[in-house]
Order: sequence, then C-alpha cells, then structure tokens
Amino acid sequence: MSAPPPNKSEGDGQSEETFMSHLVELRNRIMRAGIAVIVVFISLVYWAPNIFHLLARPLLQNLPKDGKMIVTDVTGSFFVPMKVTMMVAFVIALPVVLYQIWAFIAPGLYMHEKKLVVPLVSSSYILFLFGMAFAYFVVFPTIFRVMAHYNAPLGAEMSTDIDNYLSFALTMFLCFGITFEVPIVVVLLVRMGVLTIAKLKQIRPYVVVGAFIVSAVVTPPDVLSQLILAVPLMILYELGIIAARLIVGKDKPKIVEADSIDPS
Repeated sequence: MSAPPPNKSEGDGQSEETFMSHLVELRNRIMRAGIAVIVVFISLVYWAPNIFHLLARPLLQNLPKDGKMIVTDVTGSFFVPMKVTMMVAFVIALPVVLYQIWAFIAPGLYMHEKKLVVPLVSSSYILFLFGMAFAYFVVFPTIFRVMAHYNAPLGAEMSTDIDNYLSFALTMFLCFGITFEVPIVVVLLVRMGVLTIAKLKQIRPYVVVGAFIVSAVVTPPDVLSQLILAVPLMILYELGIIAARLIVGKDKPKIVEADSIDPS
C-alpha cells in the first residue's frame, strides 16, 4: 500500500511559518541594534556642543584671525550638534549593530564562512576607524590650511556654516573610511578567485591612475589634497596584495602529484 501524498497546504503553512519567524527575528535584531544606538546617544547628548566643537577643532585651529563659524539656519545651532552626536553614537555602537547582523545570518552560513566573517567584519571596522582618524588628524588640517592660504589674497572673510562643515566632514570621513577598506577588498577578490595576485600586480598602473581620478573628484582642487588621498590609496592597495599573499597563500591546499600516490 503506497504512502499518501504529502499535503501541499501543510508544506506551504510550514514555509510561511518559517518566513514569519525570520521576520520576527529580524525585527528583534533591528530593535536591539537601534536601542544600543539610542542608549549611547542619550549618554552623550549632554556633551553634544563639546562633541561638535571637537569635530570642528581642525577648522577652528586653521581659520584666519577674523574667520569664524556661522549659523545660517534658525535651528542649526541645535540640530547640527545633535546630528554629530547621533553619528558618534552610531560609530560607538557599531560593534553591537554588527553583532546583531551576525547573529541573524550566522545560522545560514557554513563553518568555513563563519570563520571568515568574524575576522573580516572586525578588521573592516578597525580599518574604517583608522580611515576616519587619518581624515581628522591629517587631511582636515592640511586642507583647511591650504584653503585659508588661497583665501588670504582675495581679502575675503573665511566664514563657514556649521551645517556645510558637517556635510564636508561626513563626506571626508566616508571617503577615507572606504579607502582604508581597500586591503579587505583585495583579499576578498583573491580569496573568491576573481583576481589573482599576478593580475593585481599587472593592473597596478591602472590603480594608480584610478587613485588620482578618485582623489581629484573627492578632495579640493589642489595637488596636496589630492596626494593626501591618492598616496594612501596606492599604499593600501600594495598592503592588500601582501595580505592576500599571506592569507590566501596559507589557505591553499597542498597539491599531491599522482606519481607520489601509493597505489596500494
């Protein structure tokens, strides 16, 4: 006697229940990540003016004697420090956010993928912070000093709106944070077999040209500012090649020749 055919409605119900459970878990993970950001923000909101002043320090230190920051929006003096504080809170709480993402996708990953994701995410976070620090301590003072030098012969007063400065700072942070992810991208491309180390060396001249094109688009139109982005980009590309050789080279399985196999 043959077994009865599976009930299609039961299978659909189980898949729908599984889908709903994933949605509920995703909602919970997003809520926990959001709560972490909000808790850090509430902890820092009292010092919002000080946090903005810390962000504006590279500009304030390089403004000419009569230069100053201005507010052109009625609510700008309140909302701009709040925006800066919220973004600082997000950066501080980012490990918690990344953990929630990891906890959601981890059950669907293989063991070797789990071993790859943890160091990949942690190194990406650290490199992004290094990129932001490089922009704050090196790029900002250099660019503002150059712009103040260009502005002096014009006899124009150098005054910057705090909202425009925030937009500029966030753009620079994002650009240099992404730039410092280049070694991770190179290692992934080699690990996934998209490119080989020999190919990466072969396209090096194109990378140099691309680095200067990107720096010309992102940074102010002076040679020094462009070099500040282009040179680290090329150095990070070379570091990515070295890291790919060390990491991927270790993971390559040893090839056993057929002649060395014992037929017994």
